[in-house]
Amino acid sequence: MDKITVIGAGNVGATCANAIAQKNLTNEVVMIDIKEGLAEGKALDIWQSSSILNFNTRVVGVTNDYKKTEGSGIIIITSGLPRKPGMSRDDLIKTNALIVKEVTEKSVKHSPDAIIIVVSNPLDVMTYTAALASKKPADKVFGMAGILDQGRFKAFLADALNGSPNDIHGLLLGGHGDTMVPLPRYTSVNGIPLLDLLDKEVIDKIVERTRKGGGEIVGLLGTSAWYAPGAAVAQMVEAIVEDQKRVFPISTRLNGEFGLKDVYAGVPVKLGRKG
Repeated sequence: MDKITVIGAGNVGATCANAIAQKNLTNEVVMIDIKEGLAEGKALDIWQSSSILNFNTRVVGVTNDYKKTEGSGIIIITSGLPRKPGMSRDDLIKTNALIVKEVTEKSVKHSPDAIIIVVSNPLDVMTYTAALASKKPADKVFGMAGILDQGRFKAFLADALNGSPNDIHGLLLGGHGDTMVPLPRYTSVNGIPLLDLLDKEVIDKIVERTRKGGGEIVGLLGTSAWYAPGAAVAQMVEAIVEDQKRVFPISTRLNGEFGLKDVYAGVPVKLGRKG
């Protein structure tokens, strides 16, 4: 892939750009932001690490010049206000919807064939907003949520089991927030059912902590997480660019599946070059 655009050069956007560059998935990552110099400075910092970390992806930053994003195969939208302590993701709807609509329209004008990955919160609503603004089919606009939530679930389980999160395989559905549904009965550790390894009370506490995982970090940092979200986006990009056809929980438009229609929610989907 020749070019990938990351809209928003805040903590999440810059971490996305960095993680994608380190995987050598594209010739160029363009990071764009409305704040003068922010994207340029962070892009320069990432690019200067290339010889140290042994990657060749060129990372460039621009200020509000969407012509520089032209021809992108993937557009990643991280724009919007982050959560502050005491806020829910839904508190961000009005402001972030206007931002997501604007950046989507500007970016697809220059990259009409791009796949769009939405990261902005509240995730499911912002993904729907981007889909409406882009006028793209459901398989070309989806949101990063379940991979992040699943990663948190596995990390908490690994702590409880004193093991590796890489040995844990599970499933998580629903919205990105308190309505998410981790599924312990479909979770195993190298084939051993989770329910055989941990007491129900312990699992229930981990499920609840996973639901509130984002809020826990906001409470500690005063803002939203960025390392794990950036890694989750890079994993999605890798699956698309390399046509891996991996099954991930992501926010996508449902058209009758699970009894739901015309809503975005996290469900397992197969992800490859065509979306």
